[in-house]
Amino acid sequence: MTPTSTNTDRPCEGSETLILNPGQAQAVVRLVEAAPAVRRRHQFFVWTQSQMQALLPHQLLVCGAYQRQRRALVLDAFYNLVLPADVLQQFSDAGSALPAALVQAWLGGRSQPVAVDMARLGTAAAAAGQRVRAALGCSHLLVHGVSRPQRPDEIESLFILGAADGLAASASLAQRCACLDLMLPHLHSTWQRVSANELVLQGTAGSLGAALARPAAGPAAAAATSATTGVVTERERQILRWVREGLSNQEIATVLGISPLTVKNHIQKILRKLNAGNRAQAVAQALAHQLIDAAKPAGRTPPPPPPPLPPPGERSAVGDP
Repeated sequence: MTPTSTNTDRPCEGSETLILNPGQAQAVVRLVEAAPAVRRRHQFFVWTQSQMQALLPHQLLVCGAYQRQRRALVLDAFYNLVLPADVLQQFSDAGSALPAALVQAWLGGRSQPVAVDMARLGTAAAAAGQRVRAALGCSHLLVHGVSRPQRPDEIESLFILGAADGLAASASLAQRCACLDLMLPHLHSTWQRVSANELVLQGTAGSLGAALARPAAGPAAAAATSATTGVVTERERQILRWVREGLSNQEIATVLGISPLTVKNHIQKILRKLNAGNRAQAVAQALAHQLIDAAKPAGRTPPPPPPPLPPPGERSAVGDP
């Protein structure tokens, strides 16, 4: 793909020095501090709707990440107002007319943040651009992203932001582009992490759903059990049974003769596989899908808690330091 100039973009490189007020500076710090904890799609939406709004007000945020399994840039839209389905459809495929035009505008701006004039799009994207402009009340869309080094047309992540002109009137286009450039490293790393996590969870959920959808009676029952066991291992089901009994990681480790860290790793895998937010949800999912039965777990009984130490004055002198 060769970058071409369409005269629709306004590169913001070096056009204006970004000066943050104290509130914006604090928002940057909070944004950066909160970023590592963002791992799911809903967390990403909350993250962008909190501190990011103080820096760069927006009503539409389209995020793209390159998925190597599909060999394509996959888009996902976040918005805080009601948008018509045909407008959202414009951002469902990176190869459709409007996203392709925005990508070309960004590449034509030497991969710097650009403000794309929606009234000056080429013929192919003009109609889609007008629908987006009418729905958002915006004259420009901001576009920025990350490409592979020395290969600008191989895009790793892409971000498209739109806001009603009145909402963004307090800052010039150059200032908004500068804010987007400032946030880009954190947007890129956070969205890459979220995309990867969601992809793994979707694959795991699909595998689990396929296994559980098989008939549970007749000759196919053994096959269904085998497929389910391939998703949640026997050791993980064993740990789930003890979690259901309320045992801690340390207690489960003692019962099974493994380390608490190994138990913790197993539980984290269980949460991911069952798409559960905590141990209670994991147990509920396991019971619902008959991965564990309602009976008491077989095996060794959990160790009794250690007796409390006597007061210092009552301790025996034998063995005391």
